[in-house]
Amino acid sequence: MVGTLVDSNVILDVLTEDAEWYDWSSAMLGTAATTGALHINPLIYAEVSARFERIEELDDALPPTYYRRVPLPWEAAFLAGQCFVKYRRRGGTRRSPMPDFYIGAHAALTGLTLLTRDARRYRTYFPSLRVVAP
Repeated sequence: MVGTLVDSNVILDVLTEDAEWYDWSSAMLGTAATTGALHINPLIYAEVSARFERIEELDDALPPTYYRRVPLPWEAAFLAGQCFVKYRRRGGTRRSPMPDFYIGAHAALTGLTLLTRDARRYRTYFPSLRVVAP
């Protein structure tokens, strides 16, 4: 798969015109769009949906003509679980795998670049993943 999986924090920066991150996020989205397709998965869609009251508003904000909606591969669930085990062994306190593990695993397994503002966890648990972050 060619393109970029766009993390919800980047999308929300643009949608909310975040004072600190809007310029960076919109510039990186523009750059990513010129080099390949922009992708989102159901977890990213769900995280962005919290800002909307109606699904129609969400779909207008995330048009499928701009963001390809791709399913999470089953293999990504396995990899997310394995990364979660490493996280717990390193002292992590969460009780279930976090969306970031699924998102990182999805991008890593499908060869997508990940555009995010929160790269630390992705770089720690998916060292071969190509991450675009500040």
